[in-house]
Amino acid sequence: MEYPEAARPTPFKRYCKTLNLQADAELIAAYRKLHTPEGVWPEIAQGMREIGILDMEIYLLGNQAFMIMDTVPDFDHDQAMQVLATKPRQAEWEQVVAACQQTTANATAAEKWQLMERIYKMEV
Repeated sequence: MEYPEAARPTPFKRYCKTLNLQADAELIAAYRKLHTPEGVWPEIAQGMREIGILDMEIYLLGNQAFMIMDTVPDFDHDQAMQVLATKPRQAEWEQVVAACQQTTANATAAEKWQLMERIYKMEV
């Protein structure tokens, strides 16, 4: 699959994260539906914008989810994730999506999504 992107006009930081979903086709379908434009609660996207997340994409392969998160240049990941956890409806959202994930219902996004280590970058 191809995903054309427009060039980002300003500097940014990129984070890549992963988590595993339940190995259950119905729960994976529910997770996909929650992440459609109609499925994501407006408060969730707004909270992410407020803490400095510029863009986010989630990809699936089987029951493994992979997130690409682009942020403002001075983004402090740990501090921002703590603030995100306090945003309106964030805890409720985490409980809803937790039903589809290999996690607990009261885990925060920072506890569920594990940062990945970049081991290669093609030089331009």
